[in-house]
Amino acid sequence: MSDHKFEIFLATVPGLEQALFDEAKALGLPTPKLIPGGVSFDGGWPDVWRANLCLRGATRVLARIGSFPVFHLAQLDKRARKFPWADVLPTDKTIRVETTCKRSKIYHDRAATQRIERALQDTLGVEIKAEADITLKVRIEDNLCTFSVDTSGESLHKRGHKTATGKAPMRETLAALFLRQMGYDGTTSVVDPMCGSGTFVIEAAEWASGLFPGRSRAFAFEAFASFDVDAFEKLKAAAAPTEPELMFFGSDRNDGAVQNSRKNAENASVSDCTAFTHAAISDLENPGVSPGIVIVNPPYGTRIGNKKLLYAVYGSLGKVLLERFSGWRVGIITSDGGLAKATGLDFSDIGPPISHGGLKIKLYQTSALP
Repeated sequence: MSDHKFEIFLATVPGLEQALFDEAKALGLPTPKLIPGGVSFDGGWPDVWRANLCLRGATRVLARIGSFPVFHLAQLDKRARKFPWADVLPTDKTIRVETTCKRSKIYHDRAATQRIERALQDTLGVEIKAEADITLKVRIEDNLCTFSVDTSGESLHKRGHKTATGKAPMRETLAALFLRQMGYDGTTSVVDPMCGSGTFVIEAAEWASGLFPGRSRAFAFEAFASFDVDAFEKLKAAAAPTEPELMFFGSDRNDGAVQNSRKNAENASVSDCTAFTHAAISDLENPGVSPGIVIVNPPYGTRIGNKKLLYAVYGSLGKVLLERFSGWRVGIITSDGGLAKATGLDFSDIGPPISHGGLKIKLYQTSALP
């Protein structure tokens, strides 16, 4: 496994595959392919490390380490025992096995899981646990068994910087892909007038600063037998962070949210290029820089706030943006098209529905405001 190519799968929330594909291409990952639920490409372990460290939009990175046809449990047991697990998996870490079976002669997920767990215990001597260091994902579909290892560990939205959060925070991975959907590339300022814990502002500032999103966290692959710590440290050292000339702005009517945002920006090393202020929508001011992007994730009225009162909030937001942000492009994320319409903004693009916190949300984009 150490010197050959294998399939690598970059997972994301359905509906955001194209944005992740664009990011994978921009990062220079080899021949990425758009598939349901994410992006795949063929590469080696250094590509796995780079994808985890550098991609802003992927939720996790899976390495497809092998596959074979299988038609009954005895055959699965035999082939699982012959599989070269030691090329990838360590013997001193706990393993969790997750199996799904579809359209196959082996249809019992739990029975298949037990055979593979036993094979791992007998051939590798590892401990099997429900809460484990490493997750092995097994997919038996159309009588083809595929083994994948989760190389990320914790979801990649957990950058390791956001220690202070409020209600219903936007995940960093979602924020990055919404920004990319708006054409953001790190060369324009970003304003979020309902910044919450500062996710959009901090994500944009990190991006513009050339900071790797995974720089402050650990990954599951660091425990793998295939891991080369010196090569990975060299990859991390290749970052070329710069102090952007741009500024990134957030505001919120909740002073606690503003304090949280400042703390998170400091943890992410972008406090010098971010500014967070305590302000209601009616007090929102144009920061006086070249027009860029306004992106906002207002309350939807489902979990936070009274929906009837929100129509006035959305209306006020749209009015302020039209009056004070000429030339800026606006992105509003909401689960309710009626609320988006209440802004009075002319949306030139409406994105696909995205699952977020049990809801389906969409990105409503405008062209440059008149």
